[in-house]
Amino acid sequence: MRYELMLPSQIRTAIEENWPVVLPLGVLEYHGEHLPVGLDTLVVIRCVELLEDEIKMVILPAFYYGAGSYFVEPPEGNGTVHVPSEALLPFGKELFTSLLRIGFRNIHGFIHHQTENFVAGMPTDLSFKTAGRQATFAFLEKSRGEGWWGDNKMKDYYQKHDEGDNPFNWIQVHPLMDDKIIEQFEFDHAGLGETSLLMSLMPETVKMEQLSTEKWYLESAADSTTAFGDMGRDLILARMRKILNP
Repeated sequence: MRYELMLPSQIRTAIEENWPVVLPLGVLEYHGEHLPVGLDTLVVIRCVELLEDEIKMVILPAFYYGAGSYFVEPPEGNGTVHVPSEALLPFGKELFTSLLRIGFRNIHGFIHHQTENFVAGMPTDLSFKTAGRQATFAFLEKSRGEGWWGDNKMKDYYQKHDEGDNPFNWIQVHPLMDDKIIEQFEFDHAGLGETSLLMSLMPETVKMEQLSTEKWYLESAADSTTAFGDMGRDLILARMRKILNP
């Protein structure tokens, strides 16, 4: 369900039943002449939408304003929007704090931007991962008091972890494509992988007649196919199902 359309009674049901709360994260960035600047966020949104009918979940309004960076092209006339990580971190912390106060305990951000090295992290995903941790630590201390972890009432803390009750899993940030998917499906920038994926997910947004292969990172886009994109889509959806509906 779209969060902005939910009634308070529906929000309470989602809290009581511990529905996953999904935040699509991304950027606005130049992806060649043939693809929209919102690609990194659009593919996350569309994948979540495809699962909406089979998994009870809350879908938050997407956040497009990540750290796009100007590594690919300068912004002038090309459309890349860059919000630095030092601005993203406080925003993310306040957002996650609000979601925790509402009562959600199953929050998942998904991002598709510079995530080929997700473990090391890049500005946008690191900002939101750090924000999630900061919000969780502050919320626990405020709601349970200082020394909550050391209290004797917490002696079953690790046992509860084994049973799946871990407060540090309340907020998680995931790459749209993990290493296993990348081994099978091309991870690139506006080339074969991303163009094919968008052909599958939102074909109306891909304008192959405007493709320019003057830059090295765009050369492989000429070989893009919907069938290849369908394969990537299916791999992504299978992994998202395991995360959101274990």
